[in-house]
Amino acid sequence: MNKKDLVGKMASDARLTRSQAALALDAFLEGIRTSLVRGDRVTISGFGTFGVSHRKARKVRNPKSGRAIEIAAKRVPRFAPGVELKSAMESPGEDHGPQ
Repeated sequence: MNKKDLVGKMASDARLTRSQAALALDAFLEGIRTSLVRGDRVTISGFGTFGVSHRKARKVRNPKSGRAIEIAAKRVPRFAPGVELKSAMESPGEDHGPQ
């Protein structure tokens, strides 16, 4: 499912126009993005938690040349699924494969 498909699903399920659903989805995603940039966590009950992890600077070796490369420290987004999402994925008899 891509963003266009998700907008269509939201519009259908919530009885919105596609443009209203697109605006709602964009606002939702921007809210998550803004919170993560500030370093905040976003928890959606029953779904999961979006957060920020900090990766330390480290040295790695280029497998092709064998030279050591320094990788700078950085912040990366992460997602931890909630209990309800995990259990939905484990439900027997349902196809949860690619759409």
